[in-house]
Amino acid sequence: MNNRIYEELGISDKVYEFGEEIIRDLRQRFEKIDENAEYNQLKVLKAMQDNRVSEACLLGTTGYGYNDMGRDKLEAVYASVFHTEDALVRPQITCGTHALALALMSNLRPGDMLFSPVGKPYDTLEEVIGIRSSKGSLKEYGIDYVQVDLLSGGSFDYENIRRVLIENDRIKLVTIQRSKGYQTRPTLSVERIGELIGIIKGLRPEIICMVDNCYGEFVETVEPSDVGADMVVGSLIKNPGGGLAPIGGYIAGKKECVENAAFRLTSPGLGKEVGASLGILSQFYQGFFLAPVVTAAALKGAIFAANIYERLGFEVLPNATEERFDIIQAVTFRDPEKLIAFCEGIQSAAPVDSHVSPEPWDMPGYDAQVIMAAGAFVSGSSIELSADGPIKEPYSVFFQGGLTWPHAKLGILKTLQTLVDKCLIVLQ
Repeated sequence: MNNRIYEELGISDKVYEFGEEIIRDLRQRFEKIDENAEYNQLKVLKAMQDNRVSEACLLGTTGYGYNDMGRDKLEAVYASVFHTEDALVRPQITCGTHALALALMSNLRPGDMLFSPVGKPYDTLEEVIGIRSSKGSLKEYGIDYVQVDLLSGGSFDYENIRRVLIENDRIKLVTIQRSKGYQTRPTLSVERIGELIGIIKGLRPEIICMVDNCYGEFVETVEPSDVGADMVVGSLIKNPGGGLAPIGGYIAGKKECVENAAFRLTSPGLGKEVGASLGILSQFYQGFFLAPVVTAAALKGAIFAANIYERLGFEVLPNATEERFDIIQAVTFRDPEKLIAFCEGIQSAAPVDSHVSPEPWDMPGYDAQVIMAAGAFVSGSSIELSADGPIKEPYSVFFQGGLTWPHAKLGILKTLQTLVDKCLIVLQ
């Protein structure tokens, strides 16, 4: 490709050629990603056809939202795609953390215990659970928490998982975080999640298994709900929103679990019957329709980033050749300047606010300052090209998103160019 347009965007010949050399070796992997996207795209299309989505479904309602056909059909589409009994898909669910808190708080009662067999959950859930003190936490309501950390290398500690399940008959719900969050452990494949759920259900079949599915939707051709999860939970400004959903979250799973969440979201006695969709449904439908190919673009960007930075000698997770189970790419710099420079490069590649410079700040829900780069059409959308990381050891950045592969490619090249320009790395 003629790299003239890249020059106009600030990419030097040396950085461009470095990237092109790596891309030449990735074509076969990209073809496999496209095959999965094709399957998932057709899966979503079939769900929309089977549920007889019509033009009237795109219009939305106001006020109480009674008889909102489009809202109800959308939830049926989600249930079809995730192969679950029911789903709750609402703009009133403000983010992924809210969706997870809603699923937990609605299905746990005082005296119950929550169990994580995959170690510490994502930072913002610490206050939801009460690991860090916060008003309204599960702990305040008399719900206890126990966890078993992963073993070295990310394998499950089955011996201690079994022990905890046997010794604590108050465990009602198990939470399994699919993605790594701000950690350096591997992301869990759907197959591994299924194995873990099988062990849990084998010992305690009554326990509810919930999977935090954020960043993992449509990466594989199956979802955790296909391997025994009672609930899968996520955010619409990540994968399933396809970059078009401006807000929202979802809970898909067993009918009772979803109903409990609906009563907690609105009011006892009202549940799913209320909640106006306003004018947002067309974006929810179209975003979900596009989600498989958008996720594929983000995956290509993550693999490109891993190959770039591994070749430069940095620790990357997943590594350059590993199979992918979410869209997140971690790069460990062990240097705050490099972390900040990476984020500056991502911001400079954005279609929105490319002229501003991201800075670390005290973000609610985190125990350290966080730097975030995301010049997005939807504020905070992490299916769009974005990067973030806590300003603490080991100074790892977490890159994700890219609505198109060309944009994801440019973003990674801009990170490399920024590091080169600041003399923080040297290309041979």
